[in-house]
Amino acid sequence: MPEPASEFIDEARRLSVVESFNADMLEGDPELKAIVDFAARLCNAPVSVVTLLEEERQRFLAKQGLADSSTPREAAFCNYTLGSSELLEVANAEADPRFAENPLVTGAPEIRYYAGHPLVSKEGASLGTLCVIDTRPHPEPLNDFQREGLAVLAQAAVRRLEARRSAVEAEQIIAERERRLLRMIEGVPQIAWSADNVGNFDYFNKRWTQVTGAPPPKTAEDWRPFIHPEDADHAFGEWATSFAENKAFDAEFRLKRADGSWKWVLALAVPVAEDEGALRRWFGTLTDIDEVRAALEERDLLANELSHRIKNIFAVVTGLATLKARKSPEHEPFAQELTKVLRALGRAHEFVRPGDGVRQDSLQGMLEALFAPYTDADDKPRVHVAGIDATIGQRAATPLALVFHELATNSAKYGALSTDTGHVDLVVEDAGDAIQLCWTEHGGPPAKESGEVGFGSRLVEMSITGQLQGKWERRFGDDGLVADITMAKTALAA
Repeated sequence: MPEPASEFIDEARRLSVVESFNADMLEGDPELKAIVDFAARLCNAPVSVVTLLEEERQRFLAKQGLADSSTPREAAFCNYTLGSSELLEVANAEADPRFAENPLVTGAPEIRYYAGHPLVSKEGASLGTLCVIDTRPHPEPLNDFQREGLAVLAQAAVRRLEARRSAVEAEQIIAERERRLLRMIEGVPQIAWSADNVGNFDYFNKRWTQVTGAPPPKTAEDWRPFIHPEDADHAFGEWATSFAENKAFDAEFRLKRADGSWKWVLALAVPVAEDEGALRRWFGTLTDIDEVRAALEERDLLANELSHRIKNIFAVVTGLATLKARKSPEHEPFAQELTKVLRALGRAHEFVRPGDGVRQDSLQGMLEALFAPYTDADDKPRVHVAGIDATIGQRAATPLALVFHELATNSAKYGALSTDTGHVDLVVEDAGDAIQLCWTEHGGPPAKESGEVGFGSRLVEMSITGQLQGKWERRFGDDGLVADITMAKTALAA
């Protein structure tokens, strides 16, 4: 047992430690009762008590052979154990000048014999005693075995007090955390809810009533009047699937407000196992996304309008180039080249942002669209695309179209695609943070380095190293050009 600490000579500090044990919850404790019962038998005394010395009284937490639950503090024999860790034994209180006039000696319960072992907290504060009492003197003091046994029982009593205090402190900490969590949940702008493992909804924060003006629903079907009829079947179907499979729930639907209007919300929920058991609880939120959806719809409307206008620009420029070539035959080769580039850009643009239908973002699909004009006599592709696929974004579409249009055009003029039997293999591989593409021509005339850097090569260089954050290397072989191209995934998806 700890030794009493001098700092707790101060009575106010000692009392603060006593109060921390929450004595009201310890009265009648069965473990303390077992300790006092055994102490009485050990010391051959009819009475045994575990006491706490409070400010105005001596409280009995557990007792044997005594009816009272407390005595006045000033009369307590335990006062003489404060600041001590040694057993206090009084063989005959009537003959002891310290206790002869004590009302507990001169009156009921007429104490004659007393032996009390101090109870000292882990901080070193004197709490009270484990004591045994008799109404007759004990001419023989406790033997060594009894004194040792009483000390062991006193230690057991302190451990019980400390364990109970720790439990109370833990409960208080948990309760405070729960209160903080509840305050946080009640304060969030989302509707928050929870449900048990059979789908009964047992908690909604105040936002539900503020938003809907109605009491919280109890079951899933109680939600139906608050979900727009056009969204209800989808929302309930997603919830039923998630609930049956114990997987996260995610749905968007229109929620009915207190004023009768419908606003879009994002519903999210997750199942959480309780105590590592099979039973699960559900925790979810409803987040207002009405303004976000409206903004996205407006953005899509503007994007589609812009896409339409860009396609018209391609058509106008192509038409002007064709018209100019008819009037000035000497410009026809340039006009034809420009027209091919514009058509390639138009195909790339339509692929990543079509005016009608669903947007696509597949690298493989875009490359196949760009190479579609290059076929053999049997209308089979002469540029074979293989390997992995990757996501492409709107920003990457134009430089990609320029790069591969230039490669295909050069091959059609001078390389493998300029012959009847030549073809090109384009292999796409994953290179960590980048995509590796290898353009290999087969069956063409031997490729040679001219020593000059033309406009097309500069265009490819700028597109790859600038917008696509990559690099490229060319090799000139007997069958045609081999080009190794690296592009950053982040730039490709932008």
